[in-house]
Amino acid sequence: MAAPNLKVIQALRETAKQIASSGRYEWGHMGSCNCGHLAQNITSFTRAEIQQFALQKRGDWSEQVIDYCPTSGYPMDLIIGRMIEFGFTASDLRQLENLSNPEILAQAGVTSFNRNVMSDTVKYMNAWADLLVSQWMEQNINHIVLPTFEREEMVY
Repeated sequence: MAAPNLKVIQALRETAKQIASSGRYEWGHMGSCNCGHLAQNITSFTRAEIQQFALQKRGDWSEQVIDYCPTSGYPMDLIIGRMIEFGFTASDLRQLENLSNPEILAQAGVTSFNRNVMSDTVKYMNAWADLLVSQWMEQNINHIVLPTFEREEMVY
């Protein structure tokens, strides 16, 4: 799973918000699906460009991630590579496409989500961000230093 860091958490939150507010969610469109929206958020590519790149290879996001080769020269592999460099794993992307990570489902309090339902995708991304926030807090709780403030006493 993606390392719990603020950059990844912010990308998930922003993508969930984008999906919920854009009205442009289509699970069957490589640029407007679960991974497509995240790719738009992380890269500079548009939904149309992602769709065009995806059609140069076979399969949906899950299959293209399995076939990912960083040196292939395919634009879709460039996009997947950028997402991995950003902090996501190939497994994250396959599971995002199908909303299937067991830890995230448990965080959301469900046993499954429907992968082509916009509201389920938003819930999944927010649950994932919540899970990463919890993990980040656990890792950093002893390293968070709050500033000290001098207390002014009232003189009467």
